[in-house]
This record gives sequence, C-alpha cells and structure tokens, in this order.
Amino acid sequence: MINYIDKTVLVTGGTGMIGRQLVPMLLKRGARVRVADLNKPTKMSSDIDYRKADLRNFNECKDVCEDVDYVFNLVGIKCSPKVCIERPADIMGPMLQFNTNMLEAAMMAGVSWYLYTSTVGVYEPAEILVEDDVWKTQPSKNDWFGGWAKRMGELQCLAYERQYGSGRCSIVRPANVYGPWDNFDISSAMVIPSLIEKASKNRTLEVWGDGSSIRDFIYSEDVARGMLFAVDNKITEPINLGSGEEITIKRIAEIVAKYFDKKIEWDTSKPTGDLRRIFDMTRSNSYGFKPIVPVEVGILKTIEWYMNNKCDADRRFDPLQHEKRGP
Repeated sequence: MINYIDKTVLVTGGTGMIGRQLVPMLLKRGARVRVADLNKPTKMSSDIDYRKADLRNFNECKDVCEDVDYVFNLVGIKCSPKVCIERPADIMGPMLQFNTNMLEAAMMAGVSWYLYTSTVGVYEPAEILVEDDVWKTQPSKNDWFGGWAKRMGELQCLAYERQYGSGRCSIVRPANVYGPWDNFDISSAMVIPSLIEKASKNRTLEVWGDGSSIRDFIYSEDVARGMLFAVDNKITEPINLGSGEEITIKRIAEIVAKYFDKKIEWDTSKPTGDLRRIFDMTRSNSYGFKPIVPVEVGILKTIEWYMNNKCDADRRFDPLQHEKRGP
C-alpha cells in the first residue's frame, strides 16, 4: 500500500461522481489533494487545492501537474446513448485532448504513478467482456467514437511503457457506474439516475425497451476503491471494475419503482443500446479486488442522496461541459 502522507495527488475530474468518492479516501490517507476541473462545487473542503483548468489546453495540464507525485485521471464525458449518437464530434475530440495532454504533462512532470480511467465502451458487444479481447475487436457502434477515444488513451499508456521499458500507468475500465452526484438530467442521463429522476417527478415510471437488456453496474464508491487498489498494487495491465453480476434493466426499474410506489410503463419503440454487457472479473479478483456494495443498497443510497440534494441534482447542465463547435 502506498504511503500518501505529504504526497501531492492530482485528481482530474475530481468534482464528478467518482472523484467525490475518491478525494475523501485520499485525504484520509494523508495525501495533499489537488483537484483539476472546470467546475468548482459550492461546497469543497479547505483541505483541497482546487485548480480550475481546461484540460484540452496542454499548458494548463502542465500547470496542474507541477510538483505532483501521483495522478488519478478521471476526466471524461459521461452521457447517454442518445447524446453519443447525436453529438459524436463533441465527445471524441475533447476526450482525445484530455487523454493526450494529461499523460504527456504527467510524464514530463516525472510523476511516480498515473491512473487512466477507461470505460466499458472500449468493448465490442459479447457475452462476457474480457480485458485482453479489446484489441482483437472494435468498439460497439453504440459507443463507437467515445470507445475509440478511450482506446487511444489506453494505447498511449502502453506506448510510454514500451518506450521507457517499465510501466507507471494503471488502466481501469469501470462498468456502468452510478451513485450520488451523478447526472440526473433525463435528456442526457444514464439509466439509473434517469429512472430515479423520472420516478420522482412523474405519475408513472417510463422505461425505454422491454427491460431485458443486461448490464454490469458498480457503485461509485466501489470504483474509487478499485482505483486506489490498482495504484496501491501498481497494476499495469488493464483491469475491469464491475460486479460481474448480470442485472437486467427490469430489475433496476423495479427497485426504483418500488421506492417511489410507481407503476412501470415500457416503451419498446425507444433505443436500448447493446443487449448484454457483463464484465469478466477474473483478473481483478485474482489481484484481490471485489466490490462490496450490492446494487439494491447502492440504488437506495443514490435515491436517498438525490432526495436530500434535489437543488444540486436538479441543476440542468450540458454533460459535455465545454463550448460547442461547428455550425
């Protein structure tokens, strides 16, 4: 286990859903935490060194990496399948810039270790998603542009390892992440926060599809634990961070509907994405990592947070968080 006492740790995207879980864990372990993000939350501990930064700009990446010992690069663009299809240029371009600029700046700064956050979107649809299968296939058409962007970030980490003879990068691939501080905007949110928002505000709970799609969900706190675990153990091969449990959208909808006492209405005319996405957790488990928050518990924690923080959750924002380009 790494001793973070008196070490400076940079967390990019640290005001996001996973970052808000990771930062307190790092502080608890004695780290001096620096957060780089475009958005400073209204409530932030005075123990955190917040830096407003646009990580598409290489000079700003160099600035935030100055005197840093460890980097947890969480920055990314999380959005619904609809947004992925309609605005691919707004996703792929900035993500390639985040990836390239941050890793280059971190290596120039001589950081001791660097964690890169990839995604389930790098995988081609399959019964089970196994780490080493990624480079034998192509990303799902439902995640085509974002999937390729994240793959390029992984490849860049491998390029540094190949050139310099040893790795200083951990690559984690989270499954479908949910939890407090998620994006609850129905127009762009992922399935769990979208269902929570719908159920809280509508007479019935409308769900896209017939509920048969299968996903691998993981609570944001478990992802943060997995990230720390990967760096603590200096794991250089990509690892899946999921539950390995087959969970249907129907089961998720029923948990949410039961809490709000709402009837479910299925809209089979709407797109639902890939039919099945389940992680093979063999590699992660072999290292000793296992998530600890069951999906029922995690969803109830998320709902409770949402109900207690509606003013924050109801803020409408663009999940892409950067100015638009093009016509």
